[in-house]
Amino acid sequence: MEVKVNYSQNRSKTISAKIIDNVMHVYAPAGIPEERLDKVIDSFKKRFKKRKLKKEFNKNPDMLKNIADELNRRYFENKLEIKSIEYSTNQDKIFGVCNHKSKRIRISYRLGEMPDWVRDYVIVHELAHLIEPNHSSNFWNIVNS
Repeated sequence: MEVKVNYSQNRSKTISAKIIDNVMHVYAPAGIPEERLDKVIDSFKKRFKKRKLKKEFNKNPDMLKNIADELNRRYFENKLEIKSIEYSTNQDKIFGVCNHKSKRIRISYRLGEMPDWVRDYVIVHELAHLIEPNHSSNFWNIVNS
């Protein structure tokens, strides 16, 4: 991605960025050390990449829902109720999370770039949390069955 840095005498601390025609425009204070600016630009690149991936993955919001419904039918006899399932860009350390009370599942955007079987396993894992909200032996028996 092309990056254009616009230095400003009017800025004292803040750095901002936006994408215009696939070019990242960075607005930074005139006296900022280059090393710090490079770190901030890398952070902006990651953030914009995540945002773009989430937008691409969620273009078809029914895709994950359809996959979860099929896995629910195949492995849970269609007994589970799923209110929503969607990709999330703020899950860098975990692949999935399930709120068993609200019946909402979030899947890391990183799974969108992995083989389907990995994504399906994570969805099954999170579906099992709708039955057993912890990682007890009962939970693992559900997942392994």
